[in-house]
Amino acid sequence: MNRADLAEYLRARRARLRPIDVGLPDNGRRRTPGLRRQEVAQLAGMSVEYYTRLEQARGPRPSRQILNALGRALMLSIDERAHLFHLAGETVSPASRPAGDVPRGILNMISAMSDQPAYVIDVKYDILAWNELAKEFIGDLSAPGVERNMLRWIFRSPHLAEYLCDLDHSVFVRSAVADLRAASARYPDDDSLNSLVAELLRLSPEFGELWADHEVEVRRGMNKTFVHPVVGTVDFHCEVLLIPDRDQRLIVYTTEPGSPSWRAMRELRQGQAKIVN
Repeated sequence: MNRADLAEYLRARRARLRPIDVGLPDNGRRRTPGLRRQEVAQLAGMSVEYYTRLEQARGPRPSRQILNALGRALMLSIDERAHLFHLAGETVSPASRPAGDVPRGILNMISAMSDQPAYVIDVKYDILAWNELAKEFIGDLSAPGVERNMLRWIFRSPHLAEYLCDLDHSVFVRSAVADLRAASARYPDDDSLNSLVAELLRLSPEFGELWADHEVEVRRGMNKTFVHPVVGTVDFHCEVLLIPDRDQRLIVYTTEPGSPSWRAMRELRQGQAKIVN
């Protein structure tokens, strides 16, 4: 159990809620944002003294019943509730460190996908494999020494921002940091993951601000807009498919059939075919 992180997480989640969010009357201006400790304790059915000790990293290890009550009181999502249980030591990491090898079947599948950009990432956002069409949007990562970590692209170089529109960039960045925090709870002893977090905290104030928000969300599908230098704006739906036995994600970019984005991708594929031929 990580008492300090659990305490910080509870404080952060309490601060984001308003009385009206949980059905309590709002009696005017408050000195600090969010619910009061006694209000969370009331909603969770526990004493104020016990909850206060948890927030001060002094309390005993909470039971699963207490954690479930806190999850309801703080209106935690499924991902946030899972993270709460991780911090309290109530879940077990599936492995001591993330897997780095992509299953052969997945490699064959993305290679055969000629109509959709597709690539595989691990929990640290290292790109492990990609198909030809994906190179149009993430670059050719096959050269030795090329940076393949998407979070370093975001927070240390303009690589990704060159293509992503501002709104999509903001949404993606927040989602990625929340996803990384979830991964850090699943693999608390992985040196490479911990080193990445420490590096980004040291070098990027933006990452530090997002990390301090304690948002937790395992990444799922979302819409993305890219501005490609040849075919212009392309709107994708980004499908995120879990590779369970590796804790990896297969990312596939799809377009609506018949849409301008679909036609732009067809033009891009035809251009690739002419170069090959």
